[in-house]
Amino acid sequence: MAPKTTSARRVSPKAPSRPAARASAPQAAENLNPFDFARRQFDRAADHLGLDNGTREVLRTPKRQLIVSIPVKMDNGEIHVFQGFRVQHNIARGPSKGGIRYHPGVTLDEVKALAMWMTWKCAVVNIPFGGAKGGITVDPKALSLGENERMTRRFTSELAIILGHDRDIPAPDVYTNSQTMAWMMDTFSMTKGYSTLGVVTGKPIAAGGSAGRGEATAEGC
Repeated sequence: MAPKTTSARRVSPKAPSRPAARASAPQAAENLNPFDFARRQFDRAADHLGLDNGTREVLRTPKRQLIVSIPVKMDNGEIHVFQGFRVQHNIARGPSKGGIRYHPGVTLDEVKALAMWMTWKCAVVNIPFGGAKGGITVDPKALSLGENERMTRRFTSELAIILGHDRDIPAPDVYTNSQTMAWMMDTFSMTKGYSTLGVVTGKPIAAGGSAGRGEATAEGC
């Protein structure tokens, strides 16, 4: 009987190997392309809801994607060209709605994923908007206030063909704020020839913004 007991003791240390395999799953999700990840989430939900193939294809595909070059005169007199994006994922429920972010890691696929998630957010709380998102690949901390303003205004002028209170409504997001929205609103208004307060949300209160907007996201609104 002694040899059997010894054999059992030798085998037992091999058992705790499964947690390491489980730990690799979150890492795999982190490395996944953000738009691929968003689509996988949608596919699971679509399976649960029993959506037909046609509806799935429509909802898996962004309605409109705009990539723009943003030439900006820097404080040292040189011209630097930034890249900006605006994606309108779906407008079936109303004008598209979603933030603008300034970050070095902004990519088209990230913006597409965020726009898709905005569609779901608006739908689940039953408000009449579709989903959109936008951004510029830039380190905003490296910009002066004047450079940031010039970049924002040029970006807005490039997006003007798809913006509007009844078309697409930007808002603050990562490294953008009420001042960014004020610049966007002012620039868009100049392209139209009249004041258009409703083209953005998250404006300064003095410019028609809403009290409590800064805390709204943290409060779950």
